[in-house]
Amino acid sequence: MAITLDATSRTDLGRGASRRLRREFKTPAIIIGQGKDALSISLDEKKVITAALKDEFYNEVVINLNGESIKVKPVDMQRHPVSERILHIDFQRI
Repeated sequence: MAITLDATSRTDLGRGASRRLRREFKTPAIIIGQGKDALSISLDEKKVITAALKDEFYNEVVINLNGESIKVKPVDMQRHPVSERILHIDFQRI
């Protein structure tokens, strides 16, 4: 069974915007693939940490974005070198 995460789209991009999200305990992410435009999203950090502890997270994740369900899998996850906090996730459509 796939893990489901709720996401919100984000319009302001860049380092400063990502830092503001992390201060609000949100994880910035991007959805790429299948010849479609990349989607910049933010996820609830606590739910991402809980999901990342499960093996199913690395096979298939369903992201609910604006009433649409997108099946993805994580292809890259950036972590803080000391605290191991998840800084950013790249998802690919499947």
